[in-house]
Amino acid sequence: MDTSRRRDPIQTLLLLLFCGGVLAVGTVASAIPLRMVSPAPRSTILGRYPARTAAYPDSVASGNLFYHGGPVMHQSKSYAIYWVPTGWPIVSGYRSTINSYFTSASRDSGGTQNVYSTLTQYYDGSGPIAYSQTFGGSTTASDPFPRNGCPPYDGLRVCITDAQVLAEIRRVMTAKSWTGGPTHALFLFLPKGVGTCEDASGSSCAFSAYCAYHSWSGTGATEVLYANMPYADTEPQACGTGQRPNNSDADDTLNVTSHEHREMINDPNGNAWYDASGNEGSDKCAWRFGTPLGRTTTGSYNQVISSHVYWLQEEWSNARSACVQRGR
Repeated sequence: MDTSRRRDPIQTLLLLLFCGGVLAVGTVASAIPLRMVSPAPRSTILGRYPARTAAYPDSVASGNLFYHGGPVMHQSKSYAIYWVPTGWPIVSGYRSTINSYFTSASRDSGGTQNVYSTLTQYYDGSGPIAYSQTFGGSTTASDPFPRNGCPPYDGLRVCITDAQVLAEIRRVMTAKSWTGGPTHALFLFLPKGVGTCEDASGSSCAFSAYCAYHSWSGTGATEVLYANMPYADTEPQACGTGQRPNNSDADDTLNVTSHEHREMINDPNGNAWYDASGNEGSDKCAWRFGTPLGRTTTGSYNQVISSHVYWLQEEWSNARSACVQRGR
């Protein structure tokens, strides 16, 4: 724990900003940019975790995140959907490791010891984000992949578009009686060897342009906040971390899951928190892991979340103007 960053309670004050009716809570020590700027038009495909093989800029140079007036997720309930048709097996333990991660992140709610705790410095008109998470559960969908998706590429047998990802999520939500809304985050995990592109033309695809992304559809109680989670180990050179603290293919997927989850929390609709270049908080720290905390027999870890270990990228902190592993 970095005790040099502890805040003296005397330093804490309320900064009342009457900018569009926004009430913001901040501290002198955190130096959070407390100005709201007008949102620029953005695609609904957000937080593309860049593939290692793709050219991407050093986003740290773009400076701190700024608030653009949109909502954040003050609390989140996560759901995991594994779309695994017959003939598309995934390795043993893949699903249980991912489910355990969501459970562990929920159990650590309110703490400052992991990467999610960095998000509490961000806010909207209703106040700051709370580290308050629950896991709504998981399910495996075995219905076949559609045939009319994007063109298969790089030797992959199937390619799924963003529209098909969303359609499957909606189908599963109906079947499971899961509800949407601004506090629910739905993750669709695909099996190994499945490609996915943003549209039917095959533009911007997994493992060449990105490793995962998040998006949304609708508004209000029927809004669906979701993340497309390809199987990272399909192309380990593009989307792998090189570390397996849980000795599972899920280790690589969890790194990008963490990235998308945090961005869904502080920029769910693309109009809340991002920097001058349009980068969200996790975008700024992609492929930056910091100093390991330890090592298992199969790989290093930099996060201990409810006694489970993970190797996850860092998160941007406005308070430190840097990528960090935890809130304190």
